[in-house]
Amino acid sequence: MSRRTRTLSNFIRPVREAAPFWRTKTLAEMNDKEWESLCDGCGRCCLLKLEDGDTGAIDYTDAACKLLDLESCKCSDYPNRKKHVSDCIKLTPAKVEAFDWMPRTCAYRLIAAGHDLYWWHPLVSGDPETVHAAGISVRGRCVPEATAGDPEDRIVTWPQRAPRPMPQPPKDHAARRR
Repeated sequence: MSRRTRTLSNFIRPVREAAPFWRTKTLAEMNDKEWESLCDGCGRCCLLKLEDGDTGAIDYTDAACKLLDLESCKCSDYPNRKKHVSDCIKLTPAKVEAFDWMPRTCAYRLIAAGHDLYWWHPLVSGDPETVHAAGISVRGRCVPEATAGDPEDRIVTWPQRAPRPMPQPPKDHAARRR
């Protein structure tokens, strides 16, 4: 009489990876850590913008907020930014859809509209540098507010342009996700 030997392999079941939180939760359902991690660090929202008083149209400039670190593209005093920049806007789930001036590449806008994140987003690539390597960030493309001069002379269109689609992320970034 033969006896079947039970091995560990008899009990192993394939484990499905859980879908990332941005695909399963609404913006309002996210906790603070998830919410903050949606920011890709591009710095586009920290560029000074001009609003046409007659039409309401928004023009971006290449002049950066005085708190924006032009190398990292992050706020140099994020927790206290409102103390230094009174018109800095705190983004909330309720405000995302009203802020149509946010860049089209903004993760908050994308998720609110039911879209996925781009390949270069740090949550997808696993690397905070891909937003810069992909040419999405303001790194090397803007000037400090203090030296910008007249903002009307600094109007640019690139912050509202979406990047060209990329069929696949670079191989080295795909390997990091595994």
